[in-house]
Amino acid sequence: MQTDFLVIGSGIAGLTYALKVAHDCPDKTITILTKTQSDETNTKYAQGGIAGVMDEEQDSFSKHVEDTLIAGDGLCDKHIVEIVVQEGVQRIKELIDWGTNFDKEPGGDYKLGKEGGHSEYRILHHKDITGFEMERALLQAIKNCKNINLISHCFVLDIITQHHLGYLVTKSTTDIECYGVYVLNLATKKIEKIISRVTLLASGGNGQVYRSTTNPSIATGDGVAMMYRAKGRIENMEFIQFHPTALYEPGVRGQSFLITEAVRGDGGILRNQQGEAFMQRYDSRKDLAPRDIVARAIDSEMKINGTEYVYLDCRHMNQQKFLEHFPNIHAKCMSLGIDVSKDMIPVSPAAHYSCGGVKTDEWARTSINHLFAAGECACTGLHGANRLASNSLLEAMVFAHRAYKKSIETFNNDTSKDLSTLEKAVPDWNAAGTTAPKEMILITQSLKELKLLMSDYVGIVRNNERLHRANRRLDLLHEETEKLYEKTEVSPQLCELRNLITVSYLIVKSAEFRKESRGLHFNTDYPNQSPILQNTIL
Repeated sequence: MQTDFLVIGSGIAGLTYALKVAHDCPDKTITILTKTQSDETNTKYAQGGIAGVMDEEQDSFSKHVEDTLIAGDGLCDKHIVEIVVQEGVQRIKELIDWGTNFDKEPGGDYKLGKEGGHSEYRILHHKDITGFEMERALLQAIKNCKNINLISHCFVLDIITQHHLGYLVTKSTTDIECYGVYVLNLATKKIEKIISRVTLLASGGNGQVYRSTTNPSIATGDGVAMMYRAKGRIENMEFIQFHPTALYEPGVRGQSFLITEAVRGDGGILRNQQGEAFMQRYDSRKDLAPRDIVARAIDSEMKINGTEYVYLDCRHMNQQKFLEHFPNIHAKCMSLGIDVSKDMIPVSPAAHYSCGGVKTDEWARTSINHLFAAGECACTGLHGANRLASNSLLEAMVFAHRAYKKSIETFNNDTSKDLSTLEKAVPDWNAAGTTAPKEMILITQSLKELKLLMSDYVGIVRNNERLHRANRRLDLLHEETEKLYEKTEVSPQLCELRNLITVSYLIVKSAEFRKESRGLHFNTDYPNQSPILQNTIL
């Protein structure tokens, strides 16, 4: 298969990029690949909203920039922060033009929420399913573009570069080029090659590295792992954001139900097992401190009291407004017998967002030519050591737009690449000598071990000994899985395990390199270390 523009992922970054390219290049083909159904993305599960300076009388770009820099704990790229904040408002307006419905006041103004780390009310939202609403609007707009081909149930295996043509490619190679991808078509069970002029990596996050996460089961770090195998640059993987308030359900593992930060923005109070509001002991901003601080505070209280959760108290809040703003949270709690007007909600931190990823520049270009990246899989420089709440959807749209602008330019300037010649030169996937797996237990048990060791050793609080142990156990899992991969027919389960092991390795190695505590990376061996203001690039 050949396509002019290839998009890997159908979240807000991938869909925004595809729409813009389709409108600007009606005679070109745009192909979107997604490994399950088209709407199963991290975007879909974003509850809180999208941050933007919509009320310049009360708010300002400089305030939003400053809030982002403070949350990022010294590692944000200020130039990138200014780009995202200033260009973000126009991207939000485009999203509205595509049909996204944000909540409004009776007078017609947008309802603006406030979340941890924000100095003003600037969060646009659609009840407590903002991401779902944005995904709906974008997919509807995609359906109206005849030159976009959205293919679901296609698992991308690897990025095709000169390596596949027989050339030696290393981290030092300066002119690595992306020619497309190998894909496992889940409908036909066949591995196909897709050759493209320009490719956008918008494959989402890697929360499934951990035992408890707010991410869906598809968030297995595929894009980051593929990029690393292709010898591309990866940055700041140690900064994994744990959302402070996932709903605690005894015995439930995997995807946790998110209790959006907007609940605390509307007045929710965190309390420990004794009913004591504890956040004032950890930060002057109390329940609206940035997520890294709140997550560590909850982790501390849980360890002090020997419990697996704390409480979020919403009993004092206006219950009619709570029902209007958070209908899905209300319904979920009621389904578990929790009446938020009478009962406190049990919550605990869960892996939520990766601030690191594929290193990009201000135009979303990666270290591999003709390959762009946007969304959670990318590391743009916006988040630094900790993401400010509701900045991720904004970032995805801004860099999807910038990737579209630069990739059109790249496409028009590249007259040397002949897709038919490339397709003939790139070999078919070689599955010789592989057989069907005899026992799935070899995959499922390794996955359990991986999640356990990452949760116990590389969680909210770390130390050098835990990281060292994690590294040794990862070495064994990697060795076993690679042997299995060499002799077994590829499957999504095996490939996801392989990708998760790679991502885990990158998180641990980055954490070992950082000899300080900063933002989301807290190492008890360096509690008050002097600042080392640098990014970890692998």
